Amino acid sequence: MSRREGSLEDPQADSSASPLTHLEAKIQQTHSLARLLTKYAEQLLQEYVQHQGDPFGLPGFSPPRLPVADLSDPAPGHADLPVQERLRLDAAALAALPQLLDVVRRLQAELNPRALRLLRRLEDAARQVRALGAAVEALLGALGAESRGPGPEHAAAAATDSAGVFPAKVLGFRVCGLYLEWVSRTEVDLGQLAPGGPA
Repeated sequence: MSRREGSLEDPQADSSASPLTHLEAKIQQTHSLARLLTKYAEQLLQEYVQHQGDPFGLPGFSPPRLPVADLSDPAPGHADLPVQERLRLDAAALAALPQLLDVVRRLQAELNPRALRLLRRLEDAARQVRALGAAVEALLGALGAESRGPGPEHAAAAATDSAGVFPAKVLGFRVCGLYLEWVSRTEVDLGQLAPGGPA
């Protein structure tokens, strides 16, 4: 009888290996989703810039990095934190992003109502980042760590305070940029847990 057949007939051996195998599969699945969303986020940012007109997209143009409530850039020391702490920070950022992306979509629906592909991408991004956030939360639970995500409704409420066309465009640029930064950061952090990733 082969070793494989023996393991199938030995429930004790299966019960010890199965949870770890399941966790590794979830890590790989979530890492793949983060990698895919990183590509989508790059495309979204490029398309967003294309629809804003000058000075967006001009060489050397750098819009003000206005603060976004409940969401900031990954801290410079993020990579030095323990993996579970990084994933908690990732989960908190991912929890804030769907509402912010919805706000940007509503603003763009007023400013660029004919940019249907951009509006669809913003809508997809909100749904996809919500799924990634839920997957990271589930992983944290499986690892025995609890996330401490902020209430995303506060971020959305603060974001709508921006008045005027240019501030609205800058806000959208900032949110799309943060979306890219956080999903790519999450991809890197999950890569630390993925089988074969850095120790």
